Amino acid sequence: RRCLGAMARYGTEQRGRPGSPDYRLYFKNADGKYISPFHDIPLFAGSKEDKEIPAKRSKTTGTEVLFNMVVEVPRWTNAKMEIATDEPLNPIKQDIKKGKLRYVANIFPHKGYIWNYGALPQTWEDPHHTDNNTGCCGDNDPIDVCEIGSKVRSSGEIVQVKVLGVLALVDEGETDWKIIAISVDDPEAQKIHGKYLYISYCKLYIDDVKKHKPGYLEATVDWFRLYKVPDGKPENQFAFNGEFKDKEFAVEVIKSTHEYWKALLHKKADGGAIKCTNVLVSGSPFCCSEEDARSIVQLAPVPVNGDSVSPEVDSWHFFRK
Repeated sequence: RRCLGAMARYGTEQRGRPGSPDYRLYFKNADGKYISPFHDIPLFAGSKEDKEIPAKRSKTTGTEVLFNMVVEVPRWTNAKMEIATDEPLNPIKQDIKKGKLRYVANIFPHKGYIWNYGALPQTWEDPHHTDNNTGCCGDNDPIDVCEIGSKVRSSGEIVQVKVLGVLALVDEGETDWKIIAISVDDPEAQKIHGKYLYISYCKLYIDDVKKHKPGYLEATVDWFRLYKVPDGKPENQFAFNGEFKDKEFAVEVIKSTHEYWKALLHKKADGGAIKCTNVLVSGSPFCCSEEDARSIVQLAPVPVNGDSVSPEVDSWHFFRK
C-alpha cells in the first residue's frame, strides 16, 4: 500500500491479520527496499535519503524547520499501535499487555486518540539519561507526536510537520515528551505561524493553537492525565504544572533525543532490548543488507484479511472534573 501525502515516496506492507497479535506493518522506501521507520527515515524533512545520517541538513519554509512524523495511530481510533522497538526493522504492531491487545479507553467526551498520534524517527528518549527539567529518565522510545491537523491520517503514513510546542508527561516515573505539531499541508497550518513579534516568535505558536483550536490543548492535558485510570492506575503527572513549553524548547528536546539516537546506533549507548537493525545508516554496526531485510519480512506471517475489534472499544468512561 502506497502512503499518500507529503512523503509518498514511502510505502508499507501488511503482514499477519489486522486486529490480531501477529499483525505487522513493514516499511519500504521508493526503491522498494525494506527499511526501519525508527532508524532509516530521516528526522528532518527534505533530508536526502542516502547512507548518511541527516543531522544538519533540513528543508525549510522560510525559517521553518520541518520534521518527518511516522503516524502510528489515526485520530478517533482506539488500538494502541506503535513502532515495535524490540523487533528487527521495527514494524508497527499493536501493543500487548498481560496477553491482551491494548486499546485506549474512551473518556467522555473523547473517542479514542484525539489527534493523529505517532513518533519522530531517529530520536530516542534515553532511559539512562536523567532530564534536567523533569528529574526523570527517558522512556526508551522514539519521541511522541500529537498531530493536530484536520485530516485523519493512516497508520504508517509519513507526514511532514512543523513543531508548535511540547508537553512534559511524567508517565510512571519516566519522562515522556509529547510534541505538539501540525502537518504543513493542513489548511490551518499557516494560521499557526507566530510571526507577530520577533521576541515572542516561539511562544505564539502555542498561543495560536489556543486561538484557532480553543480547548484542544486543555483536552490534550486531560487526555494524558486520565487515559490510564480506567486500567486501575493513578492519574499521570506533568512537569511544569502541565503547561506547554514553546516551539524553541520543543526543538531543543528533539535535537537532544536525536543525539541520543545517534549514540544508540553507533553502540555508544546501551539500548537494552531495542533492535537497531537498519539499512541506510552509514557507519552503524547494525546496518544490514537488502537481502537480510527482505528475509526478516518474509519470516513474518503472511497477510490475511480481517479486522476483529474488541467490544471494549465501544465502552465509555466518565470522570468528574
